[in-house]
Amino acid sequence: MLDTDIQTPLSEEERDSLINSIAKKVADRRLETVAVLFLEMHKPLSFLASQAMLVSMPLAAPVFGPQNVADLSKLLRERENVELLISRIEEMAAENDKASADAAGGQG
Repeated sequence: MLDTDIQTPLSEEERDSLINSIAKKVADRRLETVAVLFLEMHKPLSFLASQAMLVSMPLAAPVFGPQNVADLSKLLRERENVELLISRIEEMAAENDKASADAAGGQG
């Protein structure tokens, strides 16, 4: 049996680390608008999504790792965490836009 913790809530450090990791992946791929729109539309369903992740764990765990799936499920349980993720994605998008503008300004 897999030793995966699905009960213990995420600590603030774990939550922030997971949010930063997800936001960085979204921002690196320049999918900020799509991700924020998706998260805003599905925010009311975040708890159901967290439970669906647990149900799909046997399929997702071999690909993403059982603890990663469990941690994402724990993150989605709380709607406030979805808000924090949206905010962090928007912050990283603004940072990327500023960096792009600075780079473009330096070339001209």
